[in-house]
Amino acid sequence: MATIEKRVDKDGKASIRVKIRVKGHPPISATFARKTDAKRWAQKTEAAIREGQYFGTTESKKRSVTDMIDRYLRDVLPTRRSDKANVKRHLEWWKEQLGHYRLCDLRPPLIAEHRDKLLSDPAPKAKNQSKKRQPGTVVRYMTSLSVVMSYAVKEWGWMDENPMFKVRKPSEPRGRVRHLSDDEHQRLLEACRTVDEKYLYPIVILALSTGCRLGEILHLEWGHIDFKRSLLTFHKTKNDERRSVHVSGHSLDLLHELNKVRRINSPYVFAREDGKKPKEIRKKWEKAVKQSELQDFRFHDLRHTCASYLAKQGATLLEISAILGHKTLAMVKRYSHITEQHTAGILERMNDQQFKSMVK
Repeated sequence: MATIEKRVDKDGKASIRVKIRVKGHPPISATFARKTDAKRWAQKTEAAIREGQYFGTTESKKRSVTDMIDRYLRDVLPTRRSDKANVKRHLEWWKEQLGHYRLCDLRPPLIAEHRDKLLSDPAPKAKNQSKKRQPGTVVRYMTSLSVVMSYAVKEWGWMDENPMFKVRKPSEPRGRVRHLSDDEHQRLLEACRTVDEKYLYPIVILALSTGCRLGEILHLEWGHIDFKRSLLTFHKTKNDERRSVHVSGHSLDLLHELNKVRRINSPYVFAREDGKKPKEIRKKWEKAVKQSELQDFRFHDLRHTCASYLAKQGATLLEISAILGHKTLAMVKRYSHITEQHTAGILERMNDQQFKSMVK
């Protein structure tokens, strides 16, 4: 809604000031010499805001999408703790597609058009050209650009609002749940021992026994292990939150064995030869999966396997969430069917005890 008021400065000169307030949009004001010009501007601007076509800052008219993305890549991305490579790849795609547009022209219909392009074009490096990007992948592309535009709005003053908020994201399928059967579990561990008993085998054991992600395990440092308390502390996590996990039994024994022959030139438990970075295990992991004849199985599915074992042992969804480091329960609801079997047994035993005198 626009408010128009007459103002007089200290020299007695009159002017007309217009201020527009629209819910969900920052206030905008302008000053005119004539009331008719003020009304005309107010009507035109308010209509543009409601249609999502208003970008009033001077910077949005001067700056391009390339300027915005380059600044983010230079100043912000290096400060991120994880997923830098993927975010950079997403933003390079957006820059290639939209880099020549001014920020004021970066409107919801244009973004929606390129969202559809992401969905329809073949996935990069796909051998089969009919293979398309998954909706979840497209959502991550959109999220990467949205984060950059939020910086442009809130910190740089280059845009008035984030147009991504008005673009519908593709619906993602329900979370994948693939875990090892008892037979697959045994075959995989035997294959890991055969392929690389020194590193791959203990990494897989840790994933199965703690539910930690591959990145968390690979970046585990000796200084993050408390052998007296049998506690691992992960500082490099997906959620950027430090998390501690207890380790015991076979997993702890393997860490003790590795500690006896640890590299003195590296802080990492699983270090590559020069000690500067964690070891790369992708090729050996793929070899182990192939050798154990597992179908449709990824390293991250070890995390699902750990969660399923926890559920079978009677852990609640809240307990599983705390162990795996989820921020919300939504991510662990995929295991609800397993915990339901356990809680059903608890309720049955409770009812038998409570009403046994009433049963004939």
